[in-house]
Amino acid sequence: MRGDDLQQGAMFSCLSPEQRVPADHPLRPIRQMMDAFLKRLSPRFDAMYAAGGRPSIPPEKLLRALLLQCLYSVRSERLLMEQLDYNLLFRWFVGLNMDDLIWDFAVFSKKRERLLEAEVSRAFFEEVGELAREKGLLSDEHFTVDGTLIEAWAGRKSFKPRAGGDQRTVRHPGYAASQRKRKQAEEISGWFKTVALMCQTRFRGLERAGWIFTWTAAAYNLVRMRNLPGAEG
Repeated sequence: MRGDDLQQGAMFSCLSPEQRVPADHPLRPIRQMMDAFLKRLSPRFDAMYAAGGRPSIPPEKLLRALLLQCLYSVRSERLLMEQLDYNLLFRWFVGLNMDDLIWDFAVFSKKRERLLEAEVSRAFFEEVGELAREKGLLSDEHFTVDGTLIEAWAGRKSFKPRAGGDQRTVRHPGYAASQRKRKQAEEISGWFKTVALMCQTRFRGLERAGWIFTWTAAAYNLVRMRNLPGAEG
């Protein structure tokens, strides 16, 4: 028997966003690691806010939302809030219930300076690196330095050419090993530009651009750690 195409929405639901997300969803281990990092950073968050006054948007929710923006290639904070309004997966990851109201996208601009002053991005990056070290996911076998072009919000007349590598670099014993590792380094740059949309920085000024770059690097490390054996647990 054919079912009726009913359009009337239900008034109530007994399911939470947590129940909607599959147990094996790839975001679950990232959310688990993210919550652990945010818990460690809680004292830093306390120092950012006054003891009294009206409660603000929790910084934990803001940072989870910014991580989603990197992971799901959301090109603006306005679109991020639109996704957060109707996307159950995003609501679950950020920590919002079904009926919770989202905040205005301008909140990110207002809170960014506070996050910048507290060096939250660098602290988060260091926490991710520390967890990788604790789980034995880091190696000192080789260290590679690579560069990539990220376009800035600047006029072309302000650009100044710089010289590239010279014989002092090429003759170094580690140069040949770096060339062999180049593909892996380029994969990271490719992820930055295609997934995290870092072809051009969205902010002006070295401090803001450095903040989002460090945050994106931490996001990539989280994805990488999720995919490595022994990262969980």
